[in-house]
Amino acid sequence: METLERLIVDHPFFKGLEDQYIQLVVGCASNVRFEAGQFLFREGEEANAFYIIRTGRVALEINAAGRGSLIIDTIEPGGVLGWSWFIAPYRWHFDARALELTRAIALDGKCLRTKCEGDHHLGYELMKRVATVMEHRLQAARVQLMDLYGSPV
Repeated sequence: METLERLIVDHPFFKGLEDQYIQLVVGCASNVRFEAGQFLFREGEEANAFYIIRTGRVALEINAAGRGSLIIDTIEPGGVLGWSWFIAPYRWHFDARALELTRAIALDGKCLRTKCEGDHHLGYELMKRVATVMEHRLQAARVQLMDLYGSPV
């Protein structure tokens, strides 16, 4: 049986994070489950979690006027989801919906922020990792926009 600590230590997002910080992160972690079609979060809601997707797939969606919901990225097992918990005003900018039964580790955003305020080295380490996730999401949105509007002729 895998423990939350082992799952977090082995995850690429936390690779190289010192043991003392892993222990702080584990203190904010819990297992969660989402049924197919269930929303993990909705745009505009308070952002209080960061997810490590263990099984299943999650669609990251935006609502496009006149077009409905558009998937801008799909998070697969091993992926991470959510950076809005780290940046004020702590509101989700997208919807996240389970495409199938999904199991994840949820990290409590308020708990993590408190620990980052108490230890700025931990905060810096997490910020570097969160920035990488943000860059990936921005690139995914860019690709979707190019696909949506096509190349100029």
